[in-house]
Amino acid sequence: MGTFLGYAFTLTLLFCIAQGKVLRYDFVVKETPIDMLCETNRTVLTVNGLFPGPKIRAHKGDTIYVNVTNIGPYGVTIHWHGVRQIRYPWSDGPENVTQCPIPTNSSFLQKVILTEEEGTLWWHAHSDWTRATVHGPIIILPVGGTNYPYKFDKQHTIVIAEWYARDTKAIIDEALATGGDPDLSVAYTINGQPGDTYPCSNGLMYNITVVQGKTYLFRIIHSGMNEEMFFGIAKHNLTVVGMDGAYLKPLKTNYLMITPGQTMDVLVTANQSPGRYYMEFSPFVDTDASTNENVTRGIFQYSGLYAFGELEQHKFLTPSISILQAYYKEAAFVSTEVLMIKYNEEVEIRFQGTNFGAAENHPMHLHGYSFYVVGMGDGNFSDSYVSQYNTVDPPYINTVGLPKNGWTAIRFRANNPGVWFVHCHLDRHASWGMDTVLIVGEGPNTDQKLLPPPQHMPPCSGL
Repeated sequence: MGTFLGYAFTLTLLFCIAQGKVLRYDFVVKETPIDMLCETNRTVLTVNGLFPGPKIRAHKGDTIYVNVTNIGPYGVTIHWHGVRQIRYPWSDGPENVTQCPIPTNSSFLQKVILTEEEGTLWWHAHSDWTRATVHGPIIILPVGGTNYPYKFDKQHTIVIAEWYARDTKAIIDEALATGGDPDLSVAYTINGQPGDTYPCSNGLMYNITVVQGKTYLFRIIHSGMNEEMFFGIAKHNLTVVGMDGAYLKPLKTNYLMITPGQTMDVLVTANQSPGRYYMEFSPFVDTDASTNENVTRGIFQYSGLYAFGELEQHKFLTPSISILQAYYKEAAFVSTEVLMIKYNEEVEIRFQGTNFGAAENHPMHLHGYSFYVVGMGDGNFSDSYVSQYNTVDPPYINTVGLPKNGWTAIRFRANNPGVWFVHCHLDRHASWGMDTVLIVGEGPNTDQKLLPPPQHMPPCSGL
């Protein structure tokens, strides 16, 4: 399987490099007043004044340059979640791992290299808890002359987020200083709207108008900070056809669970009696720890009815330098523990869920790679489980749910040199140290080595 996949990837990469276009976007990170649940005086960090932030739209194999200008009150970084960034980790974004924060009143031109990714990914801030409001979609379309492996009539992007009653950087700074739990979010939002389950929501509810008999592609992005979510549409079935920028063998279900960091491409056919149907996100609670147990709802509405708005008019220790830059300069940086991997090694990582308190599910995300999920189960891992691995058609994703008090095994070939972050995508866990760094060495050939860094990286003290 490994050899075949290697050849397939090489061919895909060569094809994409030959065909890709160059796209350019401008991101301005700034504080913006957002009215939410009658909090009329709140300002939050946004990109271009939008919550969720602007959509990046590209084709497979394109190269994207994003000029990120920070005029916010503190340094930030931007991560392109699920983009492999082949040989170019310089723009990957995790704070003090591959770069230092972009200082206030300065810019950093980030290069986003698309290769094999196709489907739905997303971008988000990777500094403290700023991604709560600094995030947005990446839509990667098939290259010209090729089609999706499924059919649909129209597509919609749905971003689920968590809303906090006060500044998220202040929340995590306070929690780390005191050792207490960080504040819970007070609401969930769908494309920035909380829905009708909250007091003082002013009827703000995301709604989609559909035509009976038509099939719709939902590009669902979970940008939330700390809660895994169930999703379903009343009386309608779902078909999951993609995850994390790759296609899946279609899976039919009447609901799904999505973790922070994951994306899912889902088909929905409007095959019920015309009417208005709730589509709902509700939290998956599997722990005794405090959680936000609210729900958020939108409307899946058949055409020919009044618009809804008309009806409702009433790990690991993060260093103070960039590990990538220190590694590239062969500087002494090892106060943080990292895992060294040789180029092109076949890697298997087994995540084991344990607890000293409240056990729960953990969404584990690997930067720089997608991986095959070859096994998963309850309890402690045993070597006898290896014979039961799925090596025929395992899902190929970049974020996987580690079951509560269970285990997950993933495999990938280490063919992307650089410094790559591994972490739980529940931000309170990442803030407490549930993360590590993989350093993948370079290969002997020119095309197996890191590309040089850009001329102007955000400055780091000590380098």
